[in-house]
Amino acid sequence: MQYLYNFGAYFLMVIRMFRKPTKWSVMKKLILKDIDDLIIGSIGIVSFIAFFVGGVITIQTALNIDSPLIPKSLVGFATRQSIVLEFAPTFISIIMAGKVGSFITSSIGTMRVTEQIDALETMGINSLNYLVFPKVIALTLYPFVISIAMFLGIFGGLTACILGGYATSEDFITGVQLDFIPFHIIYAFLKTFVFAFILATVPSFYGYYMKGGALEVGKASTSSFVWTSVAIILLNYILTQLLLS
Repeated sequence: MQYLYNFGAYFLMVIRMFRKPTKWSVMKKLILKDIDDLIIGSIGIVSFIAFFVGGVITIQTALNIDSPLIPKSLVGFATRQSIVLEFAPTFISIIMAGKVGSFITSSIGTMRVTEQIDALETMGINSLNYLVFPKVIALTLYPFVISIAMFLGIFGGLTACILGGYATSEDFITGVQLDFIPFHIIYAFLKTFVFAFILATVPSFYGYYMKGGALEVGKASTSSFVWTSVAIILLNYILTQLLLS
């Protein structure tokens, strides 16, 4: 029953978030701050992970191609498909659930513990709109982070391919261009927008409705990471079934 209660409370929170909007002059500053914290602050770790995971995908693919009948361009093709379809949109989002999600939960949870949210409500401010809505708007730029992950993942694969001598750069680039389907990019970014909404709202839910003290803030951060990851994985399955089947 607790799961059903949280499920309903989450959707009620989303509805309340759009009511009684905060003045634009205030909201603009909040959005810009969240863009800096959630988007720009995540580019470094995403770039590092994408580059080296792209290299690992290339190495593993190349080492498993033993037959001389299989063209070397398959290495680039497999790297592109793995990164564009799953690694960049889905697994980067799970990593971001740990980084961004924990930050959102702990920051809002700390405001709940220190009664700052109660103070906002006392002043007649819709605290959900004030705290959560800027994060939702900021994370509409999340596809920009994913596009960087896609590029650096493929570039990391190319670098590993050349340094390891698994194939020539021409073979790798030919594989990247082989049988390219533009809808796969659209599919990846559609998933990214959905995941961005989950990354903004689920951690906010656990931070906003938490009870207790400083210890409970840590527990809420753990719970938000777990359930954000679960939501991303389930939605990934549903969206893949709907869009690619």
